[in-house]
Amino acid sequence: MTRQADHKLRDAAFAALERSHAPYSGFPVGAALRAGNGAVFQGCNVENASYGLGICAERVAVFSAIITGAGTFDCIAIATEAEEPAPPCGACLQVLAEFATLDLKVHSYCRNGAEASWSLGSLLPHPFTADLLTTGTT
Repeated sequence: MTRQADHKLRDAAFAALERSHAPYSGFPVGAALRAGNGAVFQGCNVENASYGLGICAERVAVFSAIITGAGTFDCIAIATEAEEPAPPCGACLQVLAEFATLDLKVHSYCRNGAEASWSLGSLLPHPFTADLLTTGTT
């Protein structure tokens, strides 16, 4: 993808950040996931007074993409108000690994201009996979 497409994805993540509902953690997050066909799916974290019922921005983006039938993904952008770029949490990494290859590009952007990039495989080098279910080994 082009640099312009990556900027568009970043902008979509910041737009999603504006819709975050994070009154309990005070850590709003926006995400934008790009499918192989160029379609972009946004997500934001949505917290709940019953803490365990909240959901992360990255998973909202993945689930939004899956419901449309999107099948392959090449990049996810994450936007936060943090001082330093934040990678997805472990649960989000595992969900991403279910639907993307370990080559998925993960970009994290902060409002202050700080940014970082990783591959999904560098953040989650040994994901739990369906293959493990059939072999019985971990």
